[in-house]
Parts: sequence; structure tokens; C-alpha cells
Amino acid sequence: MKALKLAAFLAFAACTTFQQAHSAGLQFVEIPSDNRGPALTGAVWYPCNGKPEKVDIGFDYSLAVKDCPVSGKNRPLIVISHGVGGWIGNYHGLAEMLADNGFMVAAINHPRDSGQSKTRDPGDIAAMTQRPTDMKRLIDYFVGPGSHASQIDTARIGVFGFSRGGNTGLALIGGKPDWKLLLNNCPVYPGNRFCEQIKAGSVAEMENDDRIRAAVIVDPAGGSLFTADGLKNVAVPVQLWGSERGLDGLSPEDAASIDRNLPSKPDFHFVRNSNHFSFLPPCTAEFAKLVAASGDMELCSDEPGFDRSAFHKQFNADIVAFFSKHLSE
Repeated sequence: MKALKLAAFLAFAACTTFQQAHSAGLQFVEIPSDNRGPALTGAVWYPCNGKPEKVDIGFDYSLAVKDCPVSGKNRPLIVISHGVGGWIGNYHGLAEMLADNGFMVAAINHPRDSGQSKTRDPGDIAAMTQRPTDMKRLIDYFVGPGSHASQIDTARIGVFGFSRGGNTGLALIGGKPDWKLLLNNCPVYPGNRFCEQIKAGSVAEMENDDRIRAAVIVDPAGGSLFTADGLKNVAVPVQLWGSERGLDGLSPEDAASIDRNLPSKPDFHFVRNSNHFSFLPPCTAEFAKLVAASGDMELCSDEPGFDRSAFHKQFNADIVAFFSKHLSE
């Protein structure tokens, strides 16, 4: 795996404007419904002064200071897009580290395929095509009517996306998937209607957002659908992560094709001995019990010899270093 050593990162971060003595603040938000979609449930982590405590975020706890005032102004904003079945708290550890380093970090539950959504329909292709619009609405809220607008530097916005969220991130920075390529290998899981919808020509175009200045794309679902022509308009720095083993319908080719097809070489981290779910944080004991009861143990399982806890310490540090470099003042 191509990565900065943690000690090197800490030395780098100490020289940036983001490395300050912060705690992570945390607030829950709701983005109102409008003509672009339903209300969005979300959360924001940010720098603040206070003593962190465990805050319940659904399936886990975030170590943060709930509802404390934001410390400072002109903060860069990172928005997070989860994978299928994910939720706002999937990457709370990363969000806390980014907040500790001076960033504001906002995440939402995508209404069509979040694990906390009551309107889930991940087999409808709209669950893919609507996601970038969800993220644009999230950014619009935080730079507009949201209470944190005055603390955000709108010239420094980044996106992090995992799995289907990686596909979302690619679309936001100008990527256009060629959905017809999916017809060569149609998904077969129950309820999936993608191929029927593609054949019928009923696929909405995915929106992009020119406000985004840097992107971290992690094991993107459908990465192979983004050809060189489909990525020709991407002009922002990209940090790309790919698994060696795949799983859940993904293959190593999904990230490798993005690496080949981006017009500028990304900061590509090919993670040896990892599978797709290795990029999810280590499962808590409580969540592992839920996974065991469902029979889907892949979410918490890694290849022999892969240390997910150690990997995520480096993973988070490398992402903070990337955003610090490309979203500096």
C-alpha cells in the first residue's frame, strides 16, 4: 500500500494551519425537503473547545462534544457519502480526526439506500443517480441557510465517498458513467432493476458540483463504468483507494480502471490483502452481533493477517494529510 507513515503525517500536520488543539464538536441536522428530494437526516463534526464524551450516533458512538459552538472561521468543509446500507456514522472516526485538524465534516443518510432509511430501494437505479443531488443539497444547506454558513470557506470543499459513495464522488467531480457497460454483467441480487431501467432508457443524468476542490474515492462501486471519456472533465486532485480482493460485486478492476482513466494521475493506494469491507471501520461488539444475526459476516471479516484496526489508523491519517494539502488556505 502506498501511504505516508503516521509519524511523517504528524510532522506534516504540525506545520499546517489545521493542526490545532481542538475537540470534535457534533450536531445532528435535518436538511428540509424541497423539489429535489425528501428531507435528509445528517450530522456535522467540527472544531470546538470542550471535553469529548461518547455521543450515540445509531449503531455506534462518536467521541465528541455535542452541540458545542464552532471554534474559528473559514473552515474547509468535507462531505461524506456512505455505501449501500451505510449511515451518517460509518466514518465518525475519520470525521473526528478531520475536525480535530480544523475541518468541518458533514454526512447524510441517503434516503434510497441507507441502513437507517424507511424508504430504502437500493435496487432502483435512482438510488445511484439521485445520490449526487443529495450531496449538492447537503452542501447548499451548509453554505446557505444552515447555521454554520459563516464558518465555512466555500473555496475549500472536498468529498469523501466509499463504495456506492465513491461512484457518487466521481459524479460530483465531473465523472459520467456509461451505464450501458453494466449490461455486459447485470447485477443479480434480488430486487435489482438496473439493467431493465438502462434498457428502457430511463436513467437520469448524475449531477456534478463545481464547488468541490478535492476528492477521496474509496473502492468505488461501478468504477469500471467510468471510461476515459467519462472522466475527461475531472480536474480536481483525487486520492483513490482500491481493495485487492473485492467482494460484494466489486472487483479490483473498479479502482484500477479509475486510476488508468483519470486525466491526471491520482494518489492511488492499492491495499494488499484487503477486501471491500476492510475499508469500513472495525465493527463494534454490538454491531458484530447484529451482523452475525443477519448471517452477513462479510461486513466484519477480513482476509487472514489483515489488521483492520491498524489499517484504519493509517487510512484516516493519509486522508487528513491529502485534504490538508489540497484544501490549504
